[in-house]
Amino acid sequence: SSVHPREVVKEALNHNAAAVILAHNHPSGVAEPSHADELITRRLKDALALVDIRILDHFLIAGTEVKSFAESGLL
Repeated sequence: SSVHPREVVKEALNHNAAAVILAHNHPSGVAEPSHADELITRRLKDALALVDIRILDHFLIAGTEVKSFAESGLL
């Protein structure tokens, strides 16, 4: 399933956020980001930037494994 950028922006504005940290699970057990993960992160980054909100990181969680977009240079 996908997230709508407007919903993320709406929630961030509702909390008067200056930055957000995103996270979602991969039930497959593989924590590597998919192409779709990279695309939605880019869309969210662009949408949030319009209202001066930064993405600090996006975590992918698969079982006990966690992958950070920031550490991977994907932000």
